[in-house]
Amino acid sequence: MANLPLEDEVVFRAPSRETCFESRLVLEAVGIPSDMRPQAGSWVLVVPSQYVPAAFAELHAYQQDHPAETTRPASKVQTYSGAIAGIVLYAATILSVALLANLSAYGWDWNSIGVMRAGEVTSGEWWRTITALTLHADSRHLASNLLFGGLFGLMAGRIFGGGVAWLCITLGGALGNAMNAFAQSADHASIGASTAVFAALGMMVAHALRPRSFERGNRMKRWSPLIAGVLLLSFIGVGDERTDVLAHVTGFIAGLGIGWGASRLPARWLSNEFVQTGCGVAAIGLVIVAWFCAANFS
Repeated sequence: MANLPLEDEVVFRAPSRETCFESRLVLEAVGIPSDMRPQAGSWVLVVPSQYVPAAFAELHAYQQDHPAETTRPASKVQTYSGAIAGIVLYAATILSVALLANLSAYGWDWNSIGVMRAGEVTSGEWWRTITALTLHADSRHLASNLLFGGLFGLMAGRIFGGGVAWLCITLGGALGNAMNAFAQSADHASIGASTAVFAALGMMVAHALRPRSFERGNRMKRWSPLIAGVLLLSFIGVGDERTDVLAHVTGFIAGLGIGWGASRLPARWLSNEFVQTGCGVAAIGLVIVAWFCAANFS
């Protein structure tokens, strides 16, 4: 540390030692001697009086070049209630359907009438895009979607509220299945909640991408949530030959679109228990209506 004369002056003040130390490194890089001192609950950076103009100039230039790191205030993501209730109902739904399908309850062949078969969907059997979300090939398939669906559903529920989140996740999964159906051959079939799981991931990415007036930074930081989402999709969305990768991709894309809209809902709506409950009931209602149609029209 350089020896400083007594007539040193304060050129920078920060609430934390780390922030002050960063500015000290800036000055040391250009040969300006400096020292850090605690003062009145904060930290100050002092330099000899003859270096004050140069120090101010260097610190100002640094702040101009690094606005995101030096001027952006800490942000808090608004969270809402109902996330736990949402994942409990999600788990109860797919576990109940798994049990009913295994027992061939009501004399139905649940897999046959509920599978997402592209030809039937493009011919108008829209309910298959929803019923397929509740069916699974085996216990491993079910456990995987319980795990990731619960995780992503919990996070989406905190961001959007449990009811709004699961209505959007259900719609995103259905839209993803519909997109997949139109992109595949007529005999293509798929089942599983994973399309909705990746819709939930897409919703969270869309929420992270929404513009914020206080944010400034380079393009890499601006688009980093999308990059992270795509990497996560490629990491957990590609499996063995049975994995319907396109369904995962279309679910993610559908979630991005629906999440874009949900991210712009007024906070007073998302914090309203009536709105959240109504959306939760609507999500459950969609599943019930879809299975009613499957039982009567498939």
